[in-house]
Amino acid sequence: MRLQQTAALRQARRAGHLLDSHREHVLGLFRIVVGLLFACHGAATLFGVLGGGHGPSPAVGQWPGWWAAIIQLIGGILVLTGLGARSAAFLCSGSMAYAYFVHHQPDALFPLQNGGVTAALYCWAFFLIVALGPGRWTLPALFGAADDTRSQPATT
Repeated sequence: MRLQQTAALRQARRAGHLLDSHREHVLGLFRIVVGLLFACHGAATLFGVLGGGHGPSPAVGQWPGWWAAIIQLIGGILVLTGLGARSAAFLCSGSMAYAYFVHHQPDALFPLQNGGVTAALYCWAFFLIVALGPGRWTLPALFGAADDTRSQPATT
């Protein structure tokens, strides 16, 4: 029994090392997917494309709908491409925290009850990008620009 536990532990460690070796790539892919989905929300709200928004597009400058859609579109594109990804992700995370606490949380305590699951998930996904950086697959890295936003290795 002890030998099986030791073998299972070794296998789990090997899997962990394998995942660690692909960390930057997984993080880059995560950033790309989150940025793309967020930009699609903004485009749908502003232009009625990709399935459209819920009702008419907000008037230019209307608070908070138009500004939220602009943050979604531009912030999503910046996060997607990795251009100023940490700063853009910070703004996007804050906008989703605002959306959650102002528009969803007053209706009920939990996200499943108040319809705020998407806002909460986006808020924390963007905060993760702020904390860990954009990963390897960014436009600055592609063009060889100096990039100090790459994530730092995990320390244990």
